[in-house]
Amino acid sequence: MRKIIATSFVTLDGVMQAPGGPEEDTTGGFRWGGWTANYWDDKMGPIMDEFMGRPFDLLLGRRTYEIFAAYWPFINDGPEMSVAKVFNPARKYVVSTTLKKLEWENSELVQGDPVKGLLALKKEAGPEIQVHGSANLLQTLLKHDLLDGLRVWTFPLTLGRGKKLFDGGAVPAAFRLTSCRFSDTGVIVADYERAGEVRPGSFVTGEPTAQELARRRKWAGGK
Repeated sequence: MRKIIATSFVTLDGVMQAPGGPEEDTTGGFRWGGWTANYWDDKMGPIMDEFMGRPFDLLLGRRTYEIFAAYWPFINDGPEMSVAKVFNPARKYVVSTTLKKLEWENSELVQGDPVKGLLALKKEAGPEIQVHGSANLLQTLLKHDLLDGLRVWTFPLTLGRGKKLFDGGAVPAAFRLTSCRFSDTGVIVADYERAGEVRPGSFVTGEPTAQELARRRKWAGGK
């Protein structure tokens, strides 16, 4: 079974919109694009190279696909060449109901019902499937429990508004921390893998007081 792993750059308040540049995604009047740029340091590149240096396919939503397709095929030199060299030849699966033609090399649409299509894709032989960006697609993946892991890069700032990693799609699910690293600029890079169901517990010991029982009855009645 292939694994779907999402890599997300997020703020402390969970915003993931347009981390790379001012014109990346201005939908909703978003005007803080490029909020990751001033936090990048020498420790972060090798972490990125680590998981992008092994075989993978890409899974992208329509908007992120269009952003990537208008950018990465045209990188010919400079420090971003290491990313272009793996993104451009990678197999890309695109979830969209509006795109009819995909011009970026090795790209194909996920046909029909996206959930059924992605379940079938996971059962095929092949490498890890990486999701980058794709805020709307992530809500579908979370809602249907299709994510096997999360690579979350948390940057030390808040934006208050914008597309968020957990924006209505999340369902109760437990994750296990498998790796956690820090940059000198305060970015926390944490890897999580899916770990079964949520198991509620309690720190309360002993029998509840009469006041506690009254509170429970009051709240259960919605008053």
